Amino acid sequence: MRLVDILLMIVAVFLITLVVIQSTKDNAANAFSGEKSELFSHQKERGIELFLSRATLTTSILFIAIAIWAMI
Repeated sequence: MRLVDILLMIVAVFLITLVVIQSTKDNAANAFSGEKSELFSHQKERGIELFLSRATLTTSILFIAIAIWAMI
């Protein structure tokens, strides 16, 4: 395995971890009952939610860049 492959796997595991620990925006019970609560839909992310969102975006961009680099 090349260094780029190992780096890609590390970034992939980190990205999966970030996605899993983020809280969901929807309630699963509402998906089955047909309800859609719009009460808190326009609330801004703050604190740890904002950090996780930005870290996920940055890690996904890094993952795409490394995947393209691995293909070359």
